[in-house]
Amino acid sequence: MHGPTQLFTVIALVSLPTVMYGGYALMGVMRDRKLTEHQRAMFRAGHAHAGVLLILALVALQILSRTTLSDTTLWIGCFLLLFGVLAQSGGFFLHLLPEGKGGKLGGRVTSVGAVLLAAATLLTAYGVAFA
Repeated sequence: MHGPTQLFTVIALVSLPTVMYGGYALMGVMRDRKLTEHQRAMFRAGHAHAGVLLILALVALQILSRTTLSDTTLWIGCFLLLFGVLAQSGGFFLHLLPEGKGGKLGGRVTSVGAVLLAAATLLTAYGVAFA
């Protein structure tokens, strides 16, 4: 492993403890009941998606590192994964904003994240099949 896949693997591994801490913080927030039921659901969904998608990214990075794709293509795949994970999970956190402020934006950001992750997954598949 070298170059972009190595760098982004380190970024994903360092990010995992922050997601774990967020889960711990979620327990405190739920205990103190400082959020509405909708906000709790979005907080929970954001952390769940972040954790699962970081694991997906780690798997995809390992696969990408074994392909013969060019470094430029690897950089593109790595950025698609990074921004896809951030957008997909981050959109849920936008729903924590006061009513009317983050709902539509959160949905759009989550959708963009899904498109970026789909592109990263298809690029990874291409790398396995053809490169």
